Amino acid sequence: MNILKGQDILRNPFLNKGTAFTEEEREKYNIKGLLPSTVRTIEEQEILVYEMTKSIQDNLDKHLFLMNLYNTNRTLFYYTIGKHITEFLPIIYTPTIGDAVINYSRTFDTPKDAVFLSVDAPDNIESSLKSALKDLEEIKLIVVTDGEGVLGIGDWGVQGVDISIGKLAVYTVAAGVNPKNVLPVVIDAGTNNEKLLNDPFYLGNKHLRIRGDQYDDFIDKFVSTSLKLFPDTLIHWEDFGRDNARRILEKYREKICTFNDDIQGTGVMMVSALNAVAKVTNIPVKDHKILVFGGGTAGVGVSDQILFEKIRSGLTEEESKNDFYLVDRQGLLTKDMDGLTDGQKKYARKIGEIKEPLTDLAEIIRTVKPTVLIGTSGVPGAFTEEVVRAMAEINERPAIMPISNPTRLCEAKASDIIKWSDGKALVVTGSPSDPVEYKGITYTIGQANNALLYPGLGLGIIVAKSKTVTDDMLSAAAHGIVSLQDLSEPGAPILPPVSKLKEASKLVAISVVSETVKEGLNRKEILDATEAVAKEIWDANY
Repeated sequence: MNILKGQDILRNPFLNKGTAFTEEEREKYNIKGLLPSTVRTIEEQEILVYEMTKSIQDNLDKHLFLMNLYNTNRTLFYYTIGKHITEFLPIIYTPTIGDAVINYSRTFDTPKDAVFLSVDAPDNIESSLKSALKDLEEIKLIVVTDGEGVLGIGDWGVQGVDISIGKLAVYTVAAGVNPKNVLPVVIDAGTNNEKLLNDPFYLGNKHLRIRGDQYDDFIDKFVSTSLKLFPDTLIHWEDFGRDNARRILEKYREKICTFNDDIQGTGVMMVSALNAVAKVTNIPVKDHKILVFGGGTAGVGVSDQILFEKIRSGLTEEESKNDFYLVDRQGLLTKDMDGLTDGQKKYARKIGEIKEPLTDLAEIIRTVKPTVLIGTSGVPGAFTEEVVRAMAEINERPAIMPISNPTRLCEAKASDIIKWSDGKALVVTGSPSDPVEYKGITYTIGQANNALLYPGLGLGIIVAKSKTVTDDMLSAAAHGIVSLQDLSEPGAPILPPVSKLKEASKLVAISVVSETVKEGLNRKEILDATEAVAKEIWDANY
């Protein structure tokens, strides 16, 4: 293997140490005279980087600064983020990543090791994937998006590549997945965003989104080519549009090792939250009534995962489905409505059960009497004072979870929910929320941050080289998170704080490896799950 020397090693983000190269290393790699004479430790470098970030007020500018570090010195980037994980996670990923996506074409500097696959050029898939391997080792994890359903901001075409890059950065920060084993991919299938189509600086294909057979054939070829090149890889689908996300997942989930975080990850976080709610309220999971406001990909995914948890608790599928109420643009969904997706049809109420159409959320709550209200709609302010008070009138401890991202699309603020429910509500939000002071109690707000789940899930799958990703593996991940929570104190969060991200990821990974072995899906011999996980974790240090 050729050893990079001189300017080449300084330009390689995986090998570059900047001023941390020792005198001996500078001699060995022919970089004497290419750096200032002082040798700094990684600790000293991090202090300086952090000081620089404090002088940047705008979060997008801070994101771009940190991603420039990612581009030049990958180890120092992860070391720095790891030191300030609570502060920097919202900067490198949600909610700031939404602004980065919107501005991508105008702030583009380098591809950051991503692969750009155009739906117009299917014959280039294999060569493009191979070209990405110059500085990488074995590819164990691919995060792929087509940019149609980015967070709560919609279709941003090829600019959604920042989601793939950011998601993989969180895998490494949280779970220690080696950055040399991951590959961010974007499928440029066009865009229906008129703003992008009319933007002279937009970097993607300037045509409407390709649908139908051409799109499906491209996805098929991408999957088959990826597995031909990287047989044991996990393919993580991210931010695909409503029409494609579930269809793609269902097509491949029993055939290959694959996962959709929007559909399954958010659902697993809600299963974890529901188990915590069950402990606080002394109402078993099987007895909770769930109202989901927002019947899109995330809303149906949340429902599916909670449904599976209810079935595991002893109910039949029909008994479990009877505890779900899905609300979308039309109001409370019923089976006689036109234009329902397959996922919505699964949870729509029977014809005749609801005497007249219900469209007002507070009225729906008073009619069906849910114990849990989950918001996945992206409709800001949808959980009004009347809605919250309706939940509090029905339940001693109502669970109210406005989890839409980013913050500006959240259905309600945590502070308002606590106040309107007179401190009774068990609150989970999608974006970080400050603690709420109310009547002498400090309420720490749990965040349904998928970063508590998917990095550990991915690490566990990588460790075991799982053949597929099953519902039982996802459930194991949910219970791995629950084990971190202390619910005994008044105002305690329903989900663990982001500060416990690494601890959560390790517990999730161990749970997933154990479940994979139990199901006989591991392609690698595992004698001790804890030891196997510890061996795989990459440490950000020189």
